[in-house]
Amino acid sequence: MLNLKVGGVPEHFNYPWYITLKNKEYTKKGINLRWQDFPGGTGDMCKALRSGDIDIAIVLTEGIIKDIINGNPSKITQTFVKSPLVWGIHVSAKSKFKTIKDLEHATVAISRFGSGSHLMAIVNAYNNGWDIEKLKFKVVGDIQGGINSLTNGDADYFMWEHFTTKPLVDDGTFRRVGDCPTPWPCFVVAVRNEVLENNLEEVRTVLDIINNCTKDFKKTEDLDKILASRYEQKPEDVKEWLSITEWNDGKPVTKNLATRIQNKMIGFNVIDKKINSGDLIRNLYI
Repeated sequence: MLNLKVGGVPEHFNYPWYITLKNKEYTKKGINLRWQDFPGGTGDMCKALRSGDIDIAIVLTEGIIKDIINGNPSKITQTFVKSPLVWGIHVSAKSKFKTIKDLEHATVAISRFGSGSHLMAIVNAYNNGWDIEKLKFKVVGDIQGGINSLTNGDADYFMWEHFTTKPLVDDGTFRRVGDCPTPWPCFVVAVRNEVLENNLEEVRTVLDIINNCTKDFKKTEDLDKILASRYEQKPEDVKEWLSITEWNDGKPVTKNLATRIQNKMIGFNVIDKKINSGDLIRNLYI
């Protein structure tokens, strides 16, 4: 039986992995797939891919593209969630800052450099016409680090997925001053090159299983109640999130899509160079 390790954020986007693992769908195909939570997000997963601690990552599009350009020996095999990710822009509930415009010279908490919280802070700055070179960052590790840094005043604002952080807005830990959606599909599947070279068929099997699950995932009975309970959300918030979230139907990331995303990232100053889009992706079905 082949051992494979997959990593992702412990958020509602990845519940289909829990279902398929619980049903032992990979084991039935001779694959011992093990899931690892990465509360630190994309930067943490990129590091784990580089070190071989995981084989597959469900990772933010902008983060893995930047890291592959910078030498991560992995490829994007497909989109996982094709809708944008809505990043909430949060300040401490007691903060003096009231609007996004107020944050131009403030310090932004990020999980780590190269993470989504880092790159989307740059996108938000670009959207608002700020000088990106003057952005100030405070590395905090994960969402708990974000809570601590805003509460302690070590940083002024923190960007994280809107619905994951909504309970912190509801309980008065954070105040949301706005949102910043990604201008591209939000999550992709990245696989280490070594695994693609040696175990291509098994990777294809894993993706066939997860794509079959996500295809009808939103039709799951009482899904809003299940997700609300598991991720400590309100059912009405989960319903809203489901209404704007679309998983991939198994189609690969094309060179054209990868090029368009790179062009946008260059425009946002998120990356400073492009590479051949064929070096970012590996289509498993040709």
